[in-house]
Amino acid sequence: MTDSVLIEGLAVETVIGVYDWEREITQRLLIDLELAWDNAVPAAQDDVALALDYAAVSERVCGYLQKRQPQLLETAAEGLAACLQREFGVRWLQLTIRKPGAVPQAQSVGVRIERGQRQ
Repeated sequence: MTDSVLIEGLAVETVIGVYDWEREITQRLLIDLELAWDNAVPAAQDDVALALDYAAVSERVCGYLQKRQPQLLETAAEGLAACLQREFGVRWLQLTIRKPGAVPQAQSVGVRIERGQRQ
């Protein structure tokens, strides 16, 4: 299967960071997701119930990060990937988390991980 569902530029305001001052404020993270999903099945029946609910995935991403408030982007990425695979039955995903403004000389910094088998 090579089909995907994309969610790009999902903005999440949450507590993230290792410094004391970062634990006292919220910062914006930008999330990009590519999720393996067989889009032929919902397309053939024109049935939203068979599609991956990207609104529900987006809400879950926001809720997860706002509740967990990890220190590291790496921790956020690993936990979020496991959560999405478990709760939505996604076999493969690529996840990018960016933290704009974290380094003054860069537009953003971030991490990208890929988990599961694309098949």
